[in-house]
Amino acid sequence: MPDLEGGGAQRSMLDLARGFAARGHRVDVLAIQPRGELRERLGPGIRLVPLESWLTRLPLVAGSKRRRALGAALPLAAWMRRERPDVLLATSHSTNVAAAVAGRIARVPTRVVLRIDSQLSRSPTLAGTRKQRRRERRARRTFPWADGWIAISEGVADDAARVTGIARRKIVAIHNPVVTPELLRRAAAPVREPWLDPGGPPVVLGVGRLVPQKDFATLLRAFARVRAQRPVRLLLLGDGPERPALEKLAGELGIAADVRFAGRVADAPAYMARAAVFALSSAWEGFGRVLVEALAVGCPVVSTDCPSGPREILESGAFGPLVPVGDAVALGAAIASLIERPPDRPLLAKRAQAFSLEHGVQRYLEVLEQARSARSEPKASGGRSPSASS
Repeated sequence: MPDLEGGGAQRSMLDLARGFAARGHRVDVLAIQPRGELRERLGPGIRLVPLESWLTRLPLVAGSKRRRALGAALPLAAWMRRERPDVLLATSHSTNVAAAVAGRIARVPTRVVLRIDSQLSRSPTLAGTRKQRRRERRARRTFPWADGWIAISEGVADDAARVTGIARRKIVAIHNPVVTPELLRRAAAPVREPWLDPGGPPVVLGVGRLVPQKDFATLLRAFARVRAQRPVRLLLLGDGPERPALEKLAGELGIAADVRFAGRVADAPAYMARAAVFALSSAWEGFGRVLVEALAVGCPVVSTDCPSGPREILESGAFGPLVPVGDAVALGAAIASLIERPPDRPLLAKRAQAFSLEHGVQRYLEVLEQARSARSEPKASGGRSPSASS
């Protein structure tokens, strides 16, 4: 994977790695840049393999994270030839490309499985640009070289099939394994946020990078409509390039005194456990991990009906209202309704168990074993067994 920062893909991969190790598999975690807040979460029996030191010898890949990820194909192939694991599981777009190329040139029996964690036809920063088109072309050329494909939602699987030409039946949709004992422990952590103290106005919570994809501008406009009717506060966790524009918008809407930009926090589930409503306003998602985290701690949720993930998580609105993308009126009405008539919190937590780590690990291992056992187009002979790498 790219690094050990606190993104959803990285968290899911480390959760899976620990789950694989707990079942007796030998697991290496390969990180192009082995830095980040998640390094402490590797767990016992998992070896960290940093690829960054290899990349310093390749001047052509210096610079952006994307170029460094693409440049990881050669050192990754060298590692595969040396270690010969049964299966290599990769995640994130550029890293998936590197893994597919490495599997092609390594000439060892290691099977490569790509975890597709976002819409290939959309990128948070490249949408509509020539770079986005190049991104799709790279996926169309290289992804079919892999031996298996896992998408984090049915919508992502549909999109991947359209972009890459891989038969849809070959792409397995497995929802992220989000609910872990660690998540529940994080939900019980103390929170130094006076707005969440008992007795105050209800708090609406938003979590995510402050980028156009998350469309926090619509959430601010929706919140302004709710605030006009009753005392309520909005707490936003996350940071990003949109923050100055969003702070300006909050001032223009006259709600700045009741909106707090709290930046990144270590234990977002603890905030969710104390909030009145969790709101996801995204224009698109790969899955929507934060929705499951909110459900797991019993927080009422509302989400845009964006592609893809929220409709699957909320079972077409059975566990939280779905509203059109960009519709501040509908989002505001849904938030107000949840504040006035909150759903049964234990019922929400029960729904989240469909996304448990145990269930996800079992489904992933089924796909990895299927790839390992595939007898069509054998790559070579030999190998290390049993083992898994991510």
